[in-house]
Amino acid sequence: MDQGNTQISAYERLMMARNNNRPTVIDYANHLFERFLELKGDRIGKNDESILGGVALFHGQPVTVIGHRKGKNLEENIRFNFGMPNPEGYRKALRLMVQAEKFNRPIITFIDTPGAYPGIAAEKHGQSQAIAECIAKMSCLKTPIISIVTGEANSGGALALAVADKVYMLENAVYSILSPEGFASILWKDATRCSEACDLMKLTAHELKKAKLIDGIIDEPEGGIQANHLIGYEAIDKVIGRELKRLNRMKPENLVMDRQRKYRSIDGSNRPIRKE
Repeated sequence: MDQGNTQISAYERLMMARNNNRPTVIDYANHLFERFLELKGDRIGKNDESILGGVALFHGQPVTVIGHRKGKNLEENIRFNFGMPNPEGYRKALRLMVQAEKFNRPIITFIDTPGAYPGIAAEKHGQSQAIAECIAKMSCLKTPIISIVTGEANSGGALALAVADKVYMLENAVYSILSPEGFASILWKDATRCSEACDLMKLTAHELKKAKLIDGIIDEPEGGIQANHLIGYEAIDKVIGRELKRLNRMKPENLVMDRQRKYRSIDGSNRPIRKE
């Protein structure tokens, strides 16, 4: 599909991003990596299945793979909480990130979530703290991090796995502060105006690349990656391989410095980070 194709509306891209036939994180783990081994639990409470994490080989190099997990049918979606993690999921992700740094493994994350689970129990168990700790830790990990938005990425629930050296989006993925339905409900008190909200929110890969909020766009085949998984896997493999080759050559302290500079520069201030 032509990366510059403007004939597809933001709303149509949202619907493609939500398509149940798109690959999920387990598909990426099994097709892009070798010998993927899932690691479970946050070592505090329980294992949250809406976050998948583990270790694998990428063309022979050990890596840590983490991503939001959705299902492909109603039964799986209920099991994986529709890809909406509880704090236990983010604490599991944080545990695996710290482990990756300890063993000098690059981290590859796959982002696809409507947002963190907003339930009362999740808030009682420290949802906001778990997300904040992931964001804070990712900003200073001394190992390469590559994040790929593969579907729908909303709010802090997405950002918690996306503070990376390089952030890419699949061509028909979307990335925003909240769902378009939520945006329309707040702005107009009418969730049915979702299509209008999509245009206002500038949530497509092309809009975000133009705003310099992501580093690149990964082309999808005609009809989206759901139409031909293998072509999508090949495109993602090339991006990960190219970026890892460059990031692997950098000193750990330079990785952290560049990552922090990248996110500080978003508001144009480039303020130095205060050392406690």
